Amino acid sequence: MITATDIKLRRAENRLEVSFSDGSQASLPAEYLRVESPSAEVQGHSPAERQLVAGKAKVGITGVEPVGNYAVRLVFSDGHDTGIYSWDILHRLGREQPQRWAAYVKRLDEAGLRRD
Repeated sequence: MITATDIKLRRAENRLEVSFSDGSQASLPAEYLRVESPSAEVQGHSPAERQLVAGKAKVGITGVEPVGNYAVRLVFSDGHDTGIYSWDILHRLGREQPQRWAAYVKRLDEAGLRRD
């Protein structure tokens, strides 16, 4: 089981840096974390209910709150605060960032939406 060994909020860079027990690290932009939020508001209760979140290019992370020993709750500058980011989710988001980001930008384009 992967755990986070260090988490740093880099406000000036608008990103969350996470080190993991397997030695890997992830530098996750706030916008990416916001649009990939594990909350039901974004993910829905099934893949068909997943929401495409646009207009978050300037969103920031205003808070990082521990949830037990397994996750953090991120508070975003747009008021979103319902996503619980487990260590596994953060690890996966870091590992899959290039593919997930490309797919997100493509979905936005296909929907005629913008990041800003």
